[in-house]
Amino acid sequence: MVLLHGGLSSSASLQRSVGRRLARRYRVSAFDRRGHGRTADRDEPFHYDAMAEETIAFLEWLGRPAHLVGHSDGGIVGLLVAMRRPDLVHRLVVVGANSHPGALEVMEPFPTDGPGFDEWARDFGARSPDGVAHAREVAVKTLRLFGAEPRLTPADLATIRSATLVMSGDDDSTRLEDTILIYRSIPEAQLAVVPGSSHAVLKEYPGECTALIHRFLAGPVPPETVAPIRRARDVIVNLPSGQ
Repeated sequence: MVLLHGGLSSSASLQRSVGRRLARRYRVSAFDRRGHGRTADRDEPFHYDAMAEETIAFLEWLGRPAHLVGHSDGGIVGLLVAMRRPDLVHRLVVVGANSHPGALEVMEPFPTDGPGFDEWARDFGARSPDGVAHAREVAVKTLRLFGAEPRLTPADLATIRSATLVMSGDDDSTRLEDTILIYRSIPEAQLAVVPGSSHAVLKEYPGECTALIHRFLAGPVPPETVAPIRRARDVIVNLPSGQ
């Protein structure tokens, strides 16, 4: 299993919230993308395409396919990797991912000055080889990314063949309508909306989220339910003529 962290964050966040719990059943790996955590930045802007290529390179270095668990930006990266390299992805869990910039709720902007920013910058600098002085540049590049990408259509998402769990909080920064669009667009997708939670659902309910992930990864595809409706229609559509 490979954990894919969110923007303005690092792999340590996922390792603290669900990583240790998931490690009880899976061999868990994680890495910090360029400009995050302990990985140095370069002059180039941030793009999800480049993040997906980083992840593909990491999976190739591991030398085996894996389950991917991605939060926020990490979920977007997971979707792109599953589209491009299905041979490297067993099953996919995306938490709080969005398909386009307009799918994000209107929120207070991330500060690039003031006490809130200073606190985040100190945390950034404690890990980054670029130091605290580089924090503002990373924040600005991240906010530009949020305003321009991703640009995933339902047709793009429909190419994903890995079984996928689409998860969010019921008060997530990604609009619920977009979470449902992602779920409905991926052929082998399941949906989990955790009540009373936000974009930080993995930190708010780590045990509950881990249980949902475990059940999804261990369960059959498609899931066996008592009264299937959407999946029953899918089966009927795919039946040969005359049956």
